Amino acid sequence: MVARTSTWLKARRPYLGLTGGWLTFWLTVACATDMSLFGYDQGVFGGVVVTDDFLEVHNLVGPTKTTTLSTVTAIYDIGCFFGAVMAFTIGENLGRKKAIMLGTTIMAIGTIIQMTSYSLPQIIVGRIVLGSVLPPKFPSPSADFKLTSNYRVGNGLNTSTAPIWQTETASPQWRGKLVILDMMMNIAGYALVNWINYGLSFHGGAIAWRFPIAFQFVFFFVLWGTVPWLPESPRWLMAHQRETEAMEVLSCLEAKPADDPYITTMRNEIEFSVRYERENSTRWRDLLSRKKSQHDTKTLRRLLLGAGTQFIQQFEGINGLGYYFPLVLINSVGLSNEMARLLAACSATSYFLFSLVGVPLVEKVGRRGLMLISTLGQFVCYLIITVLLSYAESSADGTKYASASIAFFFMYFILFGIGMLGVPWLYPTEINSLQMRTKGAAVATATNWLSNFVIVEITPIGIQNLGWRFYIIWTVLNAAFMPVIYLLYPETANRNLEDMDAYYRSNPPLLVIGDPDATSAKRPLKYIQHEDEEIQISRMNRSTKVEDTEVEHVE
Repeated sequence: MVARTSTWLKARRPYLGLTGGWLTFWLTVACATDMSLFGYDQGVFGGVVVTDDFLEVHNLVGPTKTTTLSTVTAIYDIGCFFGAVMAFTIGENLGRKKAIMLGTTIMAIGTIIQMTSYSLPQIIVGRIVLGSVLPPKFPSPSADFKLTSNYRVGNGLNTSTAPIWQTETASPQWRGKLVILDMMMNIAGYALVNWINYGLSFHGGAIAWRFPIAFQFVFFFVLWGTVPWLPESPRWLMAHQRETEAMEVLSCLEAKPADDPYITTMRNEIEFSVRYERENSTRWRDLLSRKKSQHDTKTLRRLLLGAGTQFIQQFEGINGLGYYFPLVLINSVGLSNEMARLLAACSATSYFLFSLVGVPLVEKVGRRGLMLISTLGQFVCYLIITVLLSYAESSADGTKYASASIAFFFMYFILFGIGMLGVPWLYPTEINSLQMRTKGAAVATATNWLSNFVIVEITPIGIQNLGWRFYIIWTVLNAAFMPVIYLLYPETANRNLEDMDAYYRSNPPLLVIGDPDATSAKRPLKYIQHEDEEIQISRMNRSTKVEDTEVEHVE
């Protein structure tokens, strides 16, 4: 049967005949495009709403409109949250590919509504479809008000699914690098739209805001042109009793025959994890129950650890700067509007370039190591920023202190890009079991959105009312998160996804620091030995089948 499957696979030539590295490359193109769109979407409306033509067409000129826009904020964040709910209610049934295609189509509809808008109700409908975020009050709506596009309902479905798809189709040695690369492309999209907005700010008119919105179709066309013919996740296929297709995908991804011992071992490991989780899975309502079985795989702990990375990411202060960096530079540092927008674009570019550093480090240093290094550096940056801005306010010659803080704002972005940018999107897809992976990633993404809502709400108010003291909040939180990461988070680098299931089946303690297998960036020896034993068994079974076949032919 296996031999016939291998012969049929060669004759059928699925996925345009691509296998191995080339097939992984195109999977990465699709996932990276999805995350580039995510980054582009984050920044596109920052330039749109400071365009005079947009404000006039939609009757948004004047300070009396700020309250209306603030009210819409909560509605759009609720839309973002429901995008995450969609991911684990229908996303798991649809599969990784169909979920991304559905999310992309929803986004395209919202984009068409926005780019053709000639009234406030129409732009509101477009923003609801895309589930965007509006900030609270600004000092001057016409000049400093910044409407920021956050995660969309469609984008919420996409960004909950794409990291899982990448994770479940990549080999262990490439998985972390590729997901971090995807998040690096998120920053590329963010940098691109900042420069587009800055360039079009000199043009004015309708094109200055309609073109940046319409440009998102470049990403849509790439996704529509690649996702349909790429392979589904083999782990999702196995979990939905589609073993033949799963074996085909594994064979193509690894560029090995379907009866190769390595492919057989992978199939057996996935099959065991699927069966084990199905037999011992925990219902949502039982997650908080005190009842524990001997087969408990720490579902709730893993869910909280994955969601916790997104909570930590947001409350380390990234969107206090990411969405409002021009406002920060204007109000806290004292720069002009034009200079603030230029520096925001320059910062986005350096942010992107230095995020490249995280790609090789994510496996070498590990997830724990990158989160700790990044958080420590961010703490130092916010501490120095707080001190410099306090001197800028109290000193007679405060300009030089305020100007010096710009370097540490840039450094904060760089350190965040190296570690905390990508790991919180990667970690939930690795720490959760197969049965909980979609749900765990969706809960983590929803946590990101709800946390982001808090940041979006408090940042302008905090800057306006607290001044330099507002940055004490981020300094303290970054310091507080370091021991949390060090004590509670096990390493997932260089492990098979099934290794993490085996780790939690061993009933590990809550604190991980006493277990080298939980903290080492290298794959633990016991998992390597187990895999080698399984491969040897598969080879022996294969040899036995070949001998039996030869005997049958002789008879």
